[in-house]
Amino acid sequence: MDSGDRFAWHVHERHQVAWAANGVLTVVAEAGTWVLPPARALWIPAGIAHETIASERATMRSLYLEPGLSPIDWTAPRPLLATRLFAALIEHLGDDSIAEQSRGLAEALLFQILEPVEVVTIEVLVPKDERALRVARALIAQPADPRSLAAWGREVGASVRTLTRAFVAETGIPFTRWRTAVRLRAALPRLAAGEPVSAVASGVGYETPSAFVAAFRRETGVTPGMYFRTAQRR
Repeated sequence: MDSGDRFAWHVHERHQVAWAANGVLTVVAEAGTWVLPPARALWIPAGIAHETIASERATMRSLYLEPGLSPIDWTAPRPLLATRLFAALIEHLGDDSIAEQSRGLAEALLFQILEPVEVVTIEVLVPKDERALRVARALIAQPADPRSLAAWGREVGASVRTLTRAFVAETGIPFTRWRTAVRLRAALPRLAAGEPVSAVASGVGYETPSAFVAAFRRETGVTPGMYFRTAQRR
């Protein structure tokens, strides 16, 4: 997949384990958004609508598992640790020539090693109010835009009070926190790709790396480095 390529919203009849053998994938579902470097995979249960996007040039590998034959019954997407053994098993199971007995043994081992990784997803809901939605779409496209809500109000023809009410009522959080979530979500693929925190911070609108790290910790409970460290390859 080239950078920006996507599999638009769709549903599978089987469970899917999605993994980026290289590059970074982003999977979006109603329950959350997950950024997947090669050290992390995602369990996507059958019937869950989702979209998969290549945050940079990436190779996507997937397993599809019959629900009736799976000993795992997770009903919501789960991020997984992608170890070297996990990668080897996906490679092995992708070979159509392996014997049925060998395949069964490999599948049984795969189920045993699937290890969930607890991460905090960063959600970005959008308001329904037409003027607030215009602001939201502009900031999602350009997270580093520094304009205040008053400036945005002049842009879309609404008062600060109107926009403030729309963001709180329709996203559940104030505008400033909503913009923080937009910036942090935009930062995740870049962090997963290994970009320096200083470059990521300035790229999403923070004047200093320390301000970015502080905002990241407030929203996720961990630093940017720790966010992905839990998924390092073993």
